[in-house]
Amino acid sequence: MELSTVLQNYINGQWCTSHAIDFLQVVNPATVECLAKVPLSSAIETEQAIQAADQAFVNWRKTPAGDRIQFLFKLKILLEENLDNLAETITLECGKTFAESKAEIRRAIENVEVACGIPTLMQGYNSEDIARGIDEFMIRQPLGVVGIICPFNFPGMIPFWFMPYAIACGNTCIIKPSEKVPLTLQKVMHLIEQTGLPPGVLNLVNGAKEVVDALLEHPKVRAISFVGSTPVAKYVYSRAATNGKRAQCQGGAKNPVIVLPDADIETTTRIMADSAFGCAGQRCLAASVAITVGSAQKTFTEAIAEAAQSRQVGYGLDEGVQMGPVITSASKARIQDLIQKGVEEGAKALVDGRNPKIAGYEAGFFVRPTILQNVDPAGKIATTEIFGPVLSLIHLETIEDAIALINRGQYGNMACLFTSSGAAARKFRYEAEAGNIGINIGVAAPMAFFPFSGWKDSFFGDLHGQGHHAVEFFTQTKVVVERWQDWSRQF
Repeated sequence: MELSTVLQNYINGQWCTSHAIDFLQVVNPATVECLAKVPLSSAIETEQAIQAADQAFVNWRKTPAGDRIQFLFKLKILLEENLDNLAETITLECGKTFAESKAEIRRAIENVEVACGIPTLMQGYNSEDIARGIDEFMIRQPLGVVGIICPFNFPGMIPFWFMPYAIACGNTCIIKPSEKVPLTLQKVMHLIEQTGLPPGVLNLVNGAKEVVDALLEHPKVRAISFVGSTPVAKYVYSRAATNGKRAQCQGGAKNPVIVLPDADIETTTRIMADSAFGCAGQRCLAASVAITVGSAQKTFTEAIAEAAQSRQVGYGLDEGVQMGPVITSASKARIQDLIQKGVEEGAKALVDGRNPKIAGYEAGFFVRPTILQNVDPAGKIATTEIFGPVLSLIHLETIEDAIALINRGQYGNMACLFTSSGAAARKFRYEAEAGNIGINIGVAAPMAFFPFSGWKDSFFGDLHGQGHHAVEFFTQTKVVVERWQDWSRQF
């Protein structure tokens, strides 16, 4: 499938040319090549998608769950058959390495597989004879029309935290991809079209804030799923709640990792380098602060500095590349400004990745892996989400001090510990205030059958994406209490 120069919306089972006046370029962040133009669609076009979804809901909710998931079975096969092509598209528009992009699509497929269990996951429960001759039971029913607002950093995976569960539960959807990386979802929608999914069940509208606001304000949109920065997550959550909608809004993060003296330094370093610098640090579970305890300071600092310096940076489709560019020139400038801020606060740029020259890709948006040593725990660099390949080093003397520092933080997306002590691990997982905990794990990303948790300013809402949480979010419970008279007494 060849992508058009100007991308289209997908509404009511039809590809539609947008009537937008404004367009943005979709740029390959490594080569700075313009890949396509994405329309900034209007509220009117969003309204058309909402109306299509609302009309489709009437019949879709009546479709048995066992029939609804047949479309997901077909989609799983299509995603697997087109995995390399989708992964290449992610690398082109997002900048990841090809291996990272393939892993992302694998995660998307996992969520499709879990959502195929909806006939069981959506079951209710019952109690007979709650009083003499009276039975009571609870059933789950779909909400209606739901909106999914996607970020730039995982264009192939994050939509699948929500979409397969939503439609398997009987809802209809409008998806808004990030205007920075809309190509992957264009291809996904072409695959979904091949499944024969009924028109209007799943719609795609390209755009920016006007589309988001239209979804947040429209009374027929019952729920919103969002992933992005904390300020925008707060905005989406507050507007959705004000308008009586359910909302699950994943925000930013500042993921700390504790390294104890008894950790295996070689393994810890390898895992930490992948965590901090994988996807160029542009993921909500990237390790961004390493807290060394006691004698771990010297050995880990030396090892992670060497790992940062030796990481191969370049175009994600080139052989041997371990890290690609960041998403835009503005993002590169912001990351480099924050590195300078850390230096001004007293940190040492042990490994300085600013303004690199990548042969053949000199215009690309590259920042090499950066290590900031002796970061002030109260400084801006220690508390700001950088969203780039920057690892801050802080040293403390005890695990108690390290956990206390973590728990004072604004965010609570992930926290990890490297140790060979079971007692330390149990203490950490019990006391650390974060929704995703890793023990000797650098990226504590839950499998699709677990919720993608988040605490504090990393999440706004009650139910997260994936697994049982997604099923609960996309359904409403109905409790039925019934009595049947014993008609046999009349005969």
